[in-house]
Amino acid sequence: MVQIGYTMMTEQAGPRQLVDHVVHAEDVGFDFSVTSDHAFPWLRTQGHSPYAWSVLGAAAQATSEIPLMSFVTCPTMRYHPAVVAQKAATLQLLSEGRFRLGLGSGENLNEHIVGDWPPADVRIGMLREAVEIIKALFEGGHVSRRGEHFTVDSAKLWDLPDQAPPIGIAVSGDRSCELAGRHADLLIAVEPDRDLVESFDRAGGAGKPRVGQLALCYDTDREAAVRRAHEQFRWFGMGWKVNAELPHPDSFETATRFVRPDDVASAIPCGDDPKGVVEAVQRFVDAGFTEVALVQIGGDTQHDYLEWAAEKLLPELRALTGR
Repeated sequence: MVQIGYTMMTEQAGPRQLVDHVVHAEDVGFDFSVTSDHAFPWLRTQGHSPYAWSVLGAAAQATSEIPLMSFVTCPTMRYHPAVVAQKAATLQLLSEGRFRLGLGSGENLNEHIVGDWPPADVRIGMLREAVEIIKALFEGGHVSRRGEHFTVDSAKLWDLPDQAPPIGIAVSGDRSCELAGRHADLLIAVEPDRDLVESFDRAGGAGKPRVGQLALCYDTDREAAVRRAHEQFRWFGMGWKVNAELPHPDSFETATRFVRPDDVASAIPCGDDPKGVVEAVQRFVDAGFTEVALVQIGGDTQHDYLEWAAEKLLPELRALTGR
């Protein structure tokens, strides 16, 4: 049975609201949660971008059962990998073993604030080296190394959980799938692409969890849902190769100026009929994903969405199986 997750979308709500939302998500029965980690929103209309790790720490204390996960953190530019290892170990302790560390090669939107944005092949090399450093620190003891991208001088984690946080790696092609298959405990992707799953399996990921993500826009007024999805999420369909390169919300505004509300509605389930969401999640299940994190578009709509999800959506999603 597919596990259904709740997304704390830091680009569309403030920190206190995000914690309130995940507490509610736990109460209504979501299986897990994930948290985006941004310096900027995708579009100005989203309007937020608090520090995800403070939100995660607060969520760890405010909840008791729902698993938490960074979705995803880039451990190469804004954060040194040794600092990411310390943050993740601390979150695992605070949450009493409920944290998973999702990692990715990042987006220009968030990482340019600390320096020049490197090309894709360099970013994958940086991520590989960062994952090696993080895993070494999770093993305990002192870690020193001078790599191509990072220097670590006698680093050590003094507060380590009994079980290190599982590591997930976000994938978009063969190189990232190879890295995830060899070094990660789970795969992360935002498209129901069976080729990614099979590439991950060939690289050593067979039998490991695969976590996808799906945006939706619940509203009893479907036209209002379509408008909100267009205002806040029309960037979603451009693909990760484009999304990773644009440097600013205004860049996304320009790149999506010709995207119509109907275009968004054809890609994102909108309204209050669970059928569209169920069909979209089924595509992930059929591609081999074991977990799907749902994103409700609109920071101020979470309460109504969660009540609807508990009553109408989650019961239907629980019945999904692969075809």
